[in-house]
Formats: sequence, C-alpha cells, structure tokens
Amino acid sequence: MSLSQNIIVSSIKQFHYYKFIAEGAMAQLSDEDLLFKYHDDQNSIDIIIKHMAGNMKSRWTNIFEEDGEKPWRNRDSEFEDTLLDRKELLELWESGWSVLFDTLNDLKESDLTRIIYIRNQGHTVWESISRQLCHYSYHVGQICFMAKSIKGSVFESLSIPKNKSIDYNSTRFSKEAERKHFTEDI
Repeated sequence: MSLSQNIIVSSIKQFHYYKFIAEGAMAQLSDEDLLFKYHDDQNSIDIIIKHMAGNMKSRWTNIFEEDGEKPWRNRDSEFEDTLLDRKELLELWESGWSVLFDTLNDLKESDLTRIIYIRNQGHTVWESISRQLCHYSYHVGQICFMAKSIKGSVFESLSIPKNKSIDYNSTRFSKEAERKHFTEDI
C-alpha cells in the first residue's frame, strides 16, 4: 500500500475508532444524562453531538467545489439547548459521520494534496483530515469525560481500565508481533 493510500485508510480507521469510543460512552447514559450540564455555560453531550454533526456535514460536503463552512450551516444554533430525543440525536450523529465517511471513502491518492477551503483558508485534503481528526477527538474526549463524570465508578472503561495495564500488556505481549491497525481488535 502506498503512503497516500495508507494515510486515507488509517485516517478512516481512526475516525471509526473515535466514533466507536463516543458511542460506547453514550450507550452508558440515560436520555437525561445526554442533556446534563454542570453549569449553564457548559456544553452537554447532546450539544456536542449537534456541533460535531453540523461540522461534519459542512466540512465534508462537496469539498472540492465549496468552502467547508457552508452558507446553510448555522453553527451558533448547534450550541443552543433543543430537545431532541435519543433517536433523533443518534440519527443526527449518524448523518454527520455518514457524510465524512462517504467523502473519505471516495478519495483518491492524488486528492490528498489538492487544496480545499475552510472559511476561505486553503488546506490540502490531508491537512483538513488531520485538522478534523484532532477536532473530533477533542469532542469525543469531552463526551467521554462527561459520561465518566456522570456515571462515576460504574462507568465501563472504553480503553485500558484503571489498574489493568499490566494485565493488558501481558495479554498483548503474549501474542506474536504483527503489523495491523490497533482498531482491528475492537
């Protein structure tokens, strides 16, 4: 596999990983928990989801023809408290990821160096992928932090559980070394 193709495939796997982690955190929460905020200026998980979906749709729709900040996007409304039920919220979540994955799956190796724009600032496609990978992982971290804070000691770890590193490493090192993406085990 060429370096360019590896970048695309690895990025897609990494985005899937963060989606998986966020969904694992949200699955542990009640509908009310998704709306929880410690204070009025904080974003609840449902607000973070609305923001991520809006960003994904705007950034990844028609990337070669239009700026990534679409005129139809109302970013400020993504941060307003609205009452979406879990089904609606997860449909919105899926719709954003669908646009992202459809676009990334259609990329050709030569597309990685093409220039696309976000708020009139040119990025290579690779730079845009990197930018959004960091942006989405930031918000997934917020979702996981909120979920763990809400659930406390009953929160089920989505990575290596606390005080289980030795066990985890023992299992990993008991196997033959191999080349594969770490997400293939989830």
